[in-house]
Amino acid sequence: MEYVFEMPEKMLRECAKQGNVERFAYDTFTYDEGDSKPLHKGAWVYLPAGYDSSRKYNILYLLHGGGVNEDWWFKMFPDTVTILDNMITDGICDPCIIVTPTYYRDGNTEENAEYVTEHFHMELRRDLIPAVEKHYSTYASGDVSEANLIATRDHRAFAGLSLGSMTTYRAAFYNNYDLFAWYGPFSGCCGPKGDPDAEVTRICKTLDFGEKKGLPLRYMFCCNGDKDIAYADQKGVMEKTLPVCPQLKKGVNYDFYVIPGGVHDMKAWQLHLYHALQIFFRA
Repeated sequence: MEYVFEMPEKMLRECAKQGNVERFAYDTFTYDEGDSKPLHKGAWVYLPAGYDSSRKYNILYLLHGGGVNEDWWFKMFPDTVTILDNMITDGICDPCIIVTPTYYRDGNTEENAEYVTEHFHMELRRDLIPAVEKHYSTYASGDVSEANLIATRDHRAFAGLSLGSMTTYRAAFYNNYDLFAWYGPFSGCCGPKGDPDAEVTRICKTLDFGEKKGLPLRYMFCCNGDKDIAYADQKGVMEKTLPVCPQLKKGVNYDFYVIPGGVHDMKAWQLHLYHALQIFFRA
């Protein structure tokens, strides 16, 4: 794949073969220690044109950033759907299901970012993935037992932007590594209050655990712009990690895509997604 730094104009034209975005509701809990409360939540689900419940689809869970919600990717920026339709129609990526949930609870976007980005891992594992993959036709084939979700991890990816990028590291990679083989952290890692050295240690421990359990990393595709407010943070962590983590191999199961002049905005994040989907489930 050749990296580009502007979205190809063709990807933004209305596509004859259009996928469908539908609402998906599910029940979960806050999982707060000693005070867990039930929640009824929703996500948006992109189904590719010609979705056929008799075939199996790879699935990507895709997160928004801070202060917004699950509407971000598909409802606030419907051109994301146009890009996906064109990518699939042109064979740039394979047809897949994409789910956009939220890590916030009860719409409270003022919740502590450090807490919610990591705490989401319980909802993700116990409720969201089982509900989605019981309903839609993924490689889990409706069997959402933990053993089967682990067995089908090669067909499951997680990506997110900004605080969603932190969620990619924390909720998906560190805490649910056995359920995902593909990761796309876009514009962020530990944040301004984080500890970069602690993140390096966690990345190494996660990949060491995976190797010992026979669960290889298929790809971690980090993305940022060199003018992005989160660039120095993420770049610093990954540059420290690469030489001390033998399981992470640049060009084999890892890369760091940088947009020259790229900033912390949707134009960059759509471009990150455009490239990630050319790697996920294919590399």
